[in-house]
Amino acid sequence: MPVHQRPLSPHLQIYKPQLTSFTSIVHRATGVFLSLGTIALVYWLSAIAGGEESYKTAQGLIGSWIGLLLLFAWSVSLFYHLANGIRHLFWDMGHGLEIKTAEANAKLVLLVTVVLTGLAWLLAFIL
Repeated sequence: MPVHQRPLSPHLQIYKPQLTSFTSIVHRATGVFLSLGTIALVYWLSAIAGGEESYKTAQGLIGSWIGLLLLFAWSVSLFYHLANGIRHLFWDMGHGLEIKTAEANAKLVLLVTVVLTGLAWLLAFIL
């Protein structure tokens, strides 16, 4: 019996990525990144409890350019995951499941993420 080489679904040569599929993938990735960031938060809290020397070491790591970059990425992940999680709660109630509404809500999630991240970092540097 001959074996036919047929395309698997989704056929990657004709599949057009959608904003809603992108937001779904990013939601999962930000959840993983938030978990890893929580480990860093526990390290920082342990450093506070460990005394002045361990706190200075932790602050040195967090205050470095790589630490600030990771902190920024963690805050983007936090606000994105929050906004998209609220979107999922509405979906669970049966609201916003139409394609046009889902795409508009995906854009709103991205906008809310940018605004909340910007506000958080603005306040962090002002205060």
